[in-house]
Amino acid sequence: MKFNTKIPKHLKQAYNEEIKQYSLCLENKQFGYAWFHLERSHIIGQSYPIEHTYSHWLMLKFGFRQKDTIEVIGQIVRLFVGGWKSFINHVPLGNTGGANVPPLKRMPIPKDIEKLLDIE
Repeated sequence: MKFNTKIPKHLKQAYNEEIKQYSLCLENKQFGYAWFHLERSHIIGQSYPIEHTYSHWLMLKFGFRQKDTIEVIGQIVRLFVGGWKSFINHVPLGNTGGANVPPLKRMPIPKDIEKLLDIE
């Protein structure tokens, strides 16, 4: 069994860029774009416990900010299970992480992220 503990440098850079874009969009009240970048951060970081958990934490805070009860509840559940599933490398690749999708559903990965993840 493979344990994921540390995100590779090139993925960390891409992950950080998505978090940065999320913050900029949030600052500018571009909430749809902010969420888009959070979902991308989740796809990039979901195989690594720290990044995966942090994406869900930001999604939880976003849910509170938007007064979205379903998102808040969904993120609380995901915060409890997401990190350890990353650690044991058992995540549904491509899943965007929001409460609007089933937690275990695999989803298509955007082409640019697919290249980063080196998935063919």
